[in-house]
Amino acid sequence: MKYELYYWPEIQGRGEYVRLALEEAGAAYVDVARGPRGTAAMMKMMDAHGGTPPFAPPFLKAGKLVIGQTANILLYLGSRHGLAPKSEAGKLWVHQLQLTIADFVLEIHDTHHPLGPSLYYEDARREAKKRSDEFWKERVPKYLGYFEQLADDNGGAYVTGRRLTYVDLSLFQIVDGLRYAFPRRMKAFESGIPGLVDLRNRVAERPNIKTYLASERRIAFNEQGIFRRYKELDG
Repeated sequence: MKYELYYWPEIQGRGEYVRLALEEAGAAYVDVARGPRGTAAMMKMMDAHGGTPPFAPPFLKAGKLVIGQTANILLYLGSRHGLAPKSEAGKLWVHQLQLTIADFVLEIHDTHHPLGPSLYYEDARREAKKRSDEFWKERVPKYLGYFEQLADDNGGAYVTGRRLTYVDLSLFQIVDGLRYAFPRRMKAFESGIPGLVDLRNRVAERPNIKTYLASERRIAFNEQGIFRRYKELDG
């Protein structure tokens, strides 16, 4: 089965967490909106009446299933491609961790859109600076400190132990994204999260991920996505 991934074609965004899982699994998929008339096809699926239309991208078409929400998609892919534990308790634990990552991703987004997504960054520069300062003082240590502690407690190569899960792929994206958006702040912070830095490097060297990162399939970070580099926010 070839999966169909629907997400905005110009950005990594929340779709990147799904792309990383598909790439690591070596799964056949098409990034629909990046092809001819793909965005129109994506919008048509969201505007469908009846059935179970998705609210917003990303969503994944797997046979007759249409699955929305990043964490929900990863829950589905994880059990089918060896990217999650086999036990019910293990699956729920990894899903719980991914939902925590989703909370963190929203807070990252809000550093440059503190008053909501309908306003341009230029309309909220002062608020964005205040939000970013608080984000790095309080929120980054809380979230990344939590995952650092998990990696240390489990004593394995990955967050939940010896086997990689989709959570490890997502944490790779978090570390790389923060390095892009806040290079100065992140450089200073990384000495406190050596486990996550090692995890990031370990994921980057996995054969399928390494190939993906060097390919045209990997969209570059840019100022339209979740991770945006604004010098004035970087301390």
